[in-house]
Amino acid sequence: MIRIFWLLAGVIIFSSSCVPNKKYVYLQKDDVNKKELPKDSIVRSYNVAQYEYRIQPEDIISVRFESLTPVDFDFLSKNQGNPGGSANAVGGNTLLIGELVDNKGEIPFPFIGKVKVAGLTVFEIQDILQKIVEQYLESPVVKVRLLNFRFTVLGEANKEGTIVLNNNRVTLLEAIGWAGGLKDVADKANIKVIRQKNGETTIQYIDLLQEDFINSPYYYVHQNDVLIVSALKQRPYRAYFGQNLTLVVSTLSLLLFVINLSRSK
Repeated sequence: MIRIFWLLAGVIIFSSSCVPNKKYVYLQKDDVNKKELPKDSIVRSYNVAQYEYRIQPEDIISVRFESLTPVDFDFLSKNQGNPGGSANAVGGNTLLIGELVDNKGEIPFPFIGKVKVAGLTVFEIQDILQKIVEQYLESPVVKVRLLNFRFTVLGEANKEGTIVLNNNRVTLLEAIGWAGGLKDVADKANIKVIRQKNGETTIQYIDLLQEDFINSPYYYVHQNDVLIVSALKQRPYRAYFGQNLTLVVSTLSLLLFVINLSRSK
């Protein structure tokens, strides 16, 4: 009787706590658990759509000018902050070293005045400013960087929170990597993406278990995206039942022992 009990208990524990590979492995394409896979050739290729982030109001950008003009006459560069400032962006000092894009999508410059930057990529801003400062500086070089590209990962991630990067070209898989990866019980087939664009908030569920996700418009993370990762049904077992398993098994074992003992008398 006791052996049968332990056998049934083992089957229940294994079936309720195990997360199969088909719910665990990223970007599957009928290749999960296959032992023989080609190693020396390209299996598939994808043409990923190019993504270029366009500056929005309340973004913080760094604008630096370099030129052959003597420092005493370079009226632009003296007001552009610490040349090494971009390295401190993650530390929360972006407002001290960058320019805040106002509600009209503009940033101010001494003498030049305000320049419209919203809706443009950093490279387009560089080209516009290059043409402007060539009128005032000798052989100028303009460098523009976005300092506050941010996204948030919540739920079954190893490091929940908001992440701020200098790089504005980040895939969703890279975003998960920045969050320390997902936990074993994360539901990778139903990740919620909350996205804000043009005053509208959209909600989309994506499936990271399918390799076709590479062609998805959500392959790249956008500014202020929020990723919410829910848990598989195995989580309640691991979080609650698993903690009390020893107590339950011990109690049942004692009960069976008492029953057998009473029958033997």
